[in-house]
Amino acid sequence: MSDPHITIPHCPAPLAAALRLVPLAPLSLSLTVFSRKIARTSPGLFQRLGEYRQTDFVLDPVDLPIVLCLNPNDGRPKVTLTRGRGKGVARISGPLAALLGLVHGAFDGDALFFSRDLVVEGDTGAALALRNAVDDAELDLAQEAARLTGPFARPVQQLIALAERQTGLCLTRPEDAVIW
Repeated sequence: MSDPHITIPHCPAPLAAALRLVPLAPLSLSLTVFSRKIARTSPGLFQRLGEYRQTDFVLDPVDLPIVLCLNPNDGRPKVTLTRGRGKGVARISGPLAALLGLVHGAFDGDALFFSRDLVVEGDTGAALALRNAVDDAELDLAQEAARLTGPFARPVQQLIALAERQTGLCLTRPEDAVIW
């Protein structure tokens, strides 16, 4: 549940350090495949973007040495990770925990914006369209990831729950999710 005095955790330093070294092309491809699977199970997510269905968005987790560039590509999304600033019509920056918490409905986006834990630059209409589309889809990225693993779904869910407890990152959609 959103609290105006909540401290947003930062991504664990070992993960940030690893991302300085790993090649980003395989991760970009994996995230593109993952986002396309989400597009198949939640087609309304991309339809809801309206005029922004082909817009380049930059999601910038400020506690990581990478940015995520997302083009919804009219329902066939493409994700590219880069170590630069990335190019997009709208940039949404904040700690990884805040960005994941927004996806999962755990944090109030307006509160994060006004507390400056979240910064929106560029076309605010595009950013708002993305926010509304993601909110309407009620995504649970951990559940989507577990679904991809077939018979290993249960152990994957257990590993994700452990990672969530150890890192403080919101990796699943809480039952009492707020609308941001």
